[in-house]
Parts: sequence; structure tokens; C-alpha cells
Amino acid sequence: MIALILLNEQQSELQRWSFPSETIVKIGRSPDNDIVLTDNLVSRYHLELRQIADAEVITWQLFNQGTNGTFLNGVGVQEAMVFDGALIQLAQGGPVLKFQASSSVPTALLSACGEDAPASISSACDHAGNLPDNLFCIHCGQPLKVEQVIRQYQVLRTLGRGGMGTTYLAWYPDRVAAAQQHRSGNRTRPTSLFVLKEMNADMAQIEKARELFTREADTLKKLDHPGIPQFFDSFIDRDKKYLAMELIHGQDLEKRVFHQGPCTLEQAVDWTIQTCDILSYLHSQDPPILHRDIKPGNLLLRRLDNRIFLIDFGAVKKIGTPQGTRIGAQDYSPREQNLGLPVIQSDLYAIGPTLIFLLTSDSPHKYYRRPQKNHPYRFHLPEKHPTITPQLRSVIEKVTAPKPRDRFQTAAELKHALANC
Repeated sequence: MIALILLNEQQSELQRWSFPSETIVKIGRSPDNDIVLTDNLVSRYHLELRQIADAEVITWQLFNQGTNGTFLNGVGVQEAMVFDGALIQLAQGGPVLKFQASSSVPTALLSACGEDAPASISSACDHAGNLPDNLFCIHCGQPLKVEQVIRQYQVLRTLGRGGMGTTYLAWYPDRVAAAQQHRSGNRTRPTSLFVLKEMNADMAQIEKARELFTREADTLKKLDHPGIPQFFDSFIDRDKKYLAMELIHGQDLEKRVFHQGPCTLEQAVDWTIQTCDILSYLHSQDPPILHRDIKPGNLLLRRLDNRIFLIDFGAVKKIGTPQGTRIGAQDYSPREQNLGLPVIQSDLYAIGPTLIFLLTSDSPHKYYRRPQKNHPYRFHLPEKHPTITPQLRSVIEKVTAPKPRDRFQTAAELKHALANC
């Protein structure tokens, strides 16, 4: 027997459906589904839950059929095993159903453990049959390997190490409900997987580094945009600073170009237009927020829907605060930012070299030169290039003008110019 519970924003039950003997449960907007949800984000036939019986083992599997995607505990899936207590979201920002099974333990495992075995049987499960790259066991749903535990976060994998810190993929099962309550407008992202950023011990001794790490957490707490990862937590554990945020399944644009080569004109324009939308939001804050590190490596493309996310807010600065130190990536930062005097147009400037990289796969530095003596350095693109049209060339030239007053003045203005390309 299984039950599905429709939840509201406060995790309270709105409606319940019980299925004592069914082996297939269909969910969607069409009236001939077993569960009918009228939300416009839900497809007519959005997903199926199917009972899988193998000898004495009975499990349930989810099959996505919706055009807007299905999320299991915050992770976009096409097919996945479903266990007791799982949260199923139909489309990003769509309704959330909680899955309940009469027992979350397969019959065969109960027999092995005895009739009085507890509902959580991870210690009894031998995790047989899992693929090498699996994070969670296909039988018991528990992590296959935990590298370390940081407070309540179980570290499953190290994602990267940099000068400022180390980034982990972490699991915090008890935060599923808490994360579900962390909403942004109409967005709901139930999840128990997080990106956990740890500040390196040597950097923690540097006052400026501590300031930037704290500033990133303080900034993310206040931001609410579908193109910015959600903030969930910041804390100190064993004298180390940590920041927990939403996990985005995708690849940054720098890696994408390195692996797949130059983008098409349509792709590059679409992705930079999305970036302009995020910058419009940041620059409209009071006071305006400058990211100061716009570059392909900080633009993450989500696999599910090709949405751009802006990441790494360690260099953010509010306009009106005291003059800062030089922060920004070489070839993507204008002169005034390198002097510690960034303005809104400094963030926009970075769109120019970002487009150059996306369309050529070359470092923008290759095209950065002084046309003649006593003239400022500019980006000079080849006259004939298959994806850089004359109209786009003029946009890149204007947004990277040496003086901020000669550039596009707002992200909305730059977005309009890009759309016309």
C-alpha cells in the first residue's frame, strides 16, 4: 500500500490519495489520471509510479513524462527509485507530493533482518548491485560512502579545491522539509543535497579573505532570483567557516566550451541574455550589488532546462561602500575595476569577453590589443568570423568601451541590443 500527500508551503497536508493494491499510479493534469493536479506547470500525463516486484522485493519506481521535468528530493530525474518519505515535485515551482509506503524496507531484507527489523535498514543492507558512480544505494536509499561528517552534513564527494576553500557535495536528509520551506516567490526546490563550501584554514588567517567569505553568505541570504543558487545555511564548525547552498546539476560554460568547442550564435546570445536578467536584478538592489567576477567559469548551465545560474558571490560589492582592492578575472575586468573603482558598467563589460570566448573558444586576451600608439587597449575581432556577425561585433565593441560612459548603461539596455542580434 502507498499513499501520496499533497503538501502546502508549510509542509502541511492539503490532500491525500491512498492506493492499497494498485501497481501503477498515474499523475497529471488530465482527468483520466489516478491523481489529477490542475496546476498549469503540470503536464497532462506528467509521471507514473510503477511497482517493481522481483522475487520477494517490492519497490516503486518513478518515470517522468512531463515536459517541465520532475524532481525527486530536489534532483531532476527521468527514472528513479522512490522510497518512503520522498518528496516528488512536478515541474520547477510546481506542486509537491510526499510519497508514503506501508514499509520502506523490501520484503527480502525484512526476512533477513527478522520481523522486528527497524524501518531504517542501511546497516543491514550490503549495497549489492550498485554501479561504481552511484551516490546512494538502489535498495536502502542510504549513501554508499560518506567521506566525513561536518555538523549534520554528510560529505559524499569533494567537488573542487581552490585558493579560497574546498567545495563538497553534502547530504543532509533531515533538511528535506526545511529546504522545502525555503521558497523564493513561486519557486520551490525541495532537496536534501547541498553544495557545502569550506574556507581553507590558511585563508581564514587573512582578514580580507574572511570578509569576502562572510560577505558572500550575507549577500546570498538576501537574494531571491531563479538564476541565483538558493542560500540555506552558514555556520562555524571546529573553527572552520562553512556555507551551504543549492546544488545545481550542470556544467559551467568554460568547461562546456573546452569539452564541446565554440557555441552557436543563438546559444551564446541566449545565455548572455539570461546573464543580463540576473545582472538587472543585482543592479536594481538598494544599494546596487556588483558581482565583479562575471566570466564563463561562473556561469553554470543547468542540464535540465538550459537555464543559466550565476555562481561564486565571493567578490560581490555594494555601490557606495569604501573603495576596494582589485578583484576580477584577467581579460574579463575593465580598467576601473582593476583600480578598485567598479561601477554597474564594469559587470556589463565582462559580457563582451564572455561572448568572445563562447563563440571562438579562444582566450579573449588573444584579441586584446592597442590599435595604435597612445590609444587604449581594445578587443579587436577578426573581420570575418562565422558566428560573430557585424551587429554582434558592434555590441561587443560598445560594451567593452574603455570608458564606462561609452558602454551600455544598464543590463536591460544590453539585453535589448543582444536580442536584436
